[in-house]
Amino acid sequence: MFADLEGKAVVITGASTGLGQAMAVRFGKEKAKVVINYYKNEQEALDTKKMVEEAGGEAIIFQADVTKEEEVISLVQSSIKEFGRLDIMINNAGMENAVPSHELSLADWNKVMDTNLTGAFLGCREALKHFVENDIQGNIINMSSVHEMIPWPTFVHYAASKGGMKLMTETLALEYAPKKIRVNAIGPGAMNTPINAEKFSDPKQRADVESMIPMGYIGKPEEVAAAAVWLASSESSYVTGHTLFVDGGMTQYPAFMAGRG
Repeated sequence: MFADLEGKAVVITGASTGLGQAMAVRFGKEKAKVVINYYKNEQEALDTKKMVEEAGGEAIIFQADVTKEEEVISLVQSSIKEFGRLDIMINNAGMENAVPSHELSLADWNKVMDTNLTGAFLGCREALKHFVENDIQGNIINMSSVHEMIPWPTFVHYAASKGGMKLMTETLALEYAPKKIRVNAIGPGAMNTPINAEKFSDPKQRADVESMIPMGYIGKPEEVAAAAVWLASSESSYVTGHTLFVDGGMTQYPAFMAGRG
């Protein structure tokens, strides 16, 4: 538990399911105030809100499309209006879809880039604006991926968005470090989330993925949530501009295990 998170306000985009939901619940356990952003499914957001409150936190839900500038502005302002503060911004909303690169339409490219990278930028910008104008030593966490460093054929738009997020995170960290505003990222590996449920229900596909993970198992959303609260807390006060990989070692060249290569 991180005592300094009690009473702090956190906005989490894409928080109605998956990793976002797990982070929202964990911040609830830390007795934080959570803005649960959702895009379409209000009931899932309400379910998450109940889980946060049962865990010990406060929560509101807020519908917003992170690709829309005015909606992101309103989302960030909702924390200030409801809780009187904003301390932590987590840009988690994202999407992916497999398309051979030579068949990828500009519309599909733009949709993924707008959601994963531009949406995260808008969240960063609005949080930074509030932190700077109010002299707050705030905290931003961007949800990246192991694919900010591992190429991923047929997911060129996704990999490009996460590669861009890496340098965006590092650039903002460098720019705002003198103001003691910290900007970091988390790079999850293969995670047992609803978006992956169908794939991991197939024993062969699951085994194929596990063979690329040195620790040998698919990660749990709670493991990403644990990384998020640490990065948001004063325990990581000297950490900025860093991507914390929560991946079971997937980024450590597993093909070279046991001295192969």
